Order: sequence, then C-alpha cells, then structure tokens
Amino acid sequence: MDKQRDLEGLSALVTGATSGIGRAAACELGRHGAEVIVHGRDVARGGAVVDAITADGGKARFAAADLSDQGQLDELIDQAGPVDVLVNNAGISWFGPTAELAAATFDRLFAINVRAPYYLVAALAPTMAARGSGSIVNVGSMAGQIGMPGGAAYGATKGALAAMTRSWAAEFSPLGVRVNAIAAGPVYTPIQPAEQADAVGATTVMARVAQPEEMASVVVFLASPDASYITGAVMAADGGRTAV
Repeated sequence: MDKQRDLEGLSALVTGATSGIGRAAACELGRHGAEVIVHGRDVARGGAVVDAITADGGKARFAAADLSDQGQLDELIDQAGPVDVLVNNAGISWFGPTAELAAATFDRLFAINVRAPYYLVAALAPTMAARGSGSIVNVGSMAGQIGMPGGAAYGATKGALAAMTRSWAAEFSPLGVRVNAIAAGPVYTPIQPAEQADAVGATTVMARVAQPEEMASVVVFLASPDASYITGAVMAADGGRTAV
C-alpha cells in the first residue's frame, strides 16, 4: 500500500479544522487519502480549507457548528454521518488568575473542550465499533499533565480529555476502535498569542515552539494503520517539556 494514501476510502471528521492544528491535520489526512469533513464556525475559512485539500488532490466538505451549542453539535453529527476517523481538535483556552475567571467562560471551556468530544464519541464510536474498526484522536495539551500558573480551568479540561481517552479505549478498543490522545506542547496557533507560546516554548528541552504541521503528523500517525497496536495512549508531543 502507498503509505501516502493509507487512509484511502476512509472518512475523517476534524473539529476546529479551519485554523491551527486542526487545519494542518485536515490537510494531512486529505493527503493520505481520507475524505475530510472540515468542521468550523466560519464558512469562508472552512471553504478555504476545503479548497486547499481538493487543490492537493484530496476530498473534503465543510460542516458548520458552534460546539458549545448542543443543538448545533447534534446537527454536526447528522451532517457528518458515520466516519472512520474522529479528530477531536476544537478547543478554546483561558489563562489568568483563578479568581478572575467568569462562570460563563468556565462553562464555555468545558462545553467545547470536554462536553463536545464526549458527545461526538458517544454518537460516532458505537457505529465504528459495530463495523469493527475506527480511530479516535483527541488533541489534548501538556497543561492536562502539569501545573501551569493561571491554567487551572484549561488544564482541567485537558486532564478530563486524557481521562476520557483511557476510558473510551477500555470501552471501545475490544470492539476494534482505537482511542488515543496527544498531549501537545506550545504550538503557534490562534488559540494563544505568539508571545505566550514563545514563553512556554523557551521552557521546553528543545527551547522552541512547534508548528501546527508537527502536531498534524502525530494525528495522522495515530489515525493510520501504522499505529495499529496503540490505544489508550496520551502521547506527549511537547518538545520534552513533561519528560525532563
């Protein structure tokens, strides 16, 4: 099999795919042959990602939804239909003094970072399991593994995602569905200012920030047959920050 087309004939839903890691992952999945469902909120940006994938010889379509709205999440599930690969990438962040976090922002963090992945898996994993195959990749953060000043709420959402990853592996992997997560380090994405990423990047062993494409390659690896014996893993891709 051509390694560059090892996902030929499969469909992949990538949430938050109009920028950053999600966009890079969607484009790379397309290059590997998957038909990509590009999720986002902005139709113009979503269309641009679809165009980029198709211009590169891939197949893609756009599906819009605000993942903090359960009704729109349900509509996204209907639009996506059965998929072979689910990449739970969409997320928002908030960093600051604990006492300054508004309850509405706290709730939105958990709605998008935790509740949405939960219900996407609840809807899509059983169908994968009935087929006996599938791969779910959750894009987490090293903030779920280590304490970061001002990151209690955001870190809690990513810690929850890691815990759900392990439980879903126990639930669905006996039926052929692999479930893994990436604990990403600092990456240049719109989720945080570049200077904030640079500050965290300086604390890594490699003393730099990652590009979105470096995370995308890990996403595609975990989604691919190359990772056939990997499930329940929370894979660090953080320049060594949590190891040393």
